[in-house]
Amino acid sequence: MSRVEFVFEGPANSQRIDKVIAEQLPQMSRSHIQKIMDDGGVTADGRQVDKSYKPSPGAVIVLELPELRVLEARAEDIALDIRYEDEDLLVVNKPRGMVVHPAAGNLDGTLVNALLHHCDGKLSGINGVIRPGIVHRIDKDTSGLLVVAKNDFAHIGLSEQIKEHSFKREYRAVIYGRLKEPEGTVDAPIGRSEKDRKKMCVTYKNSKNAVTHYSVLEEYKNYSYIKLRLETGRTHQIRVHMAYLGHPVAGDKVYGPKNGVDIGGQCLHAGLIGFIHPRDGRYIEITAELPEYFTDFLDKIK
Repeated sequence: MSRVEFVFEGPANSQRIDKVIAEQLPQMSRSHIQKIMDDGGVTADGRQVDKSYKPSPGAVIVLELPELRVLEARAEDIALDIRYEDEDLLVVNKPRGMVVHPAAGNLDGTLVNALLHHCDGKLSGINGVIRPGIVHRIDKDTSGLLVVAKNDFAHIGLSEQIKEHSFKREYRAVIYGRLKEPEGTVDAPIGRSEKDRKKMCVTYKNSKNAVTHYSVLEEYKNYSYIKLRLETGRTHQIRVHMAYLGHPVAGDKVYGPKNGVDIGGQCLHAGLIGFIHPRDGRYIEITAELPEYFTDFLDKIK
């Protein structure tokens, strides 16, 4: 059993405790938090509370997390491109086409399956049995770097950096058309689409703030090659923000044009991450070169 403890600093009677926890630990889903609460795993000032409870300022909130069970995600011997590893965490360069964690229709062959084998099951348990070790995600058809926590100490430390926007994440992408300005910022909240619940969109209803910074690296006749830096990390953030600007990511079948270019997925690569190591305070920055699918497409549009 692992334990997460923090002090609530918000105003009195302002938010339900499940929302408070979700904001404090953004890597945890609200449903997972509520399941822990239903099992009696959350207390405020030593008293067990339910999800409707609204904490007072200064309340000490404690989550008792159940031991990670790996039966629902089996270990598989799948080759991984590890770019950094120590006793607390590792950084992996995920290929395009690999799902990060098991879900309906993708129970095997995921990054989690591979990590369970590589780490002999020693991964953080904050995200539950289906997402062990996963601090942040990238989409199936996005390639590139992500950091994985081997224990809850590392997971909490890394998640806090993501929450505080000090965790550095840079992407490269090819988008349709040419942007009006060579660099800029998209500050537009993202939430789930009411028309299609599988999609995200820019909306001011039931949304979270989302900020993406971009700069143009090269321009071509019908495309632009750009660098992006995430300030926040919402689901599909870059893809939604670029589509919002009218310049979807090339190859994106969800947010791009119906008759857009087909390159087997969106041309989007997480090429750099930087963070403070939660154990010893070192700044670590890892880069990953553009994959072959990306460079081939650049050569083609040049």
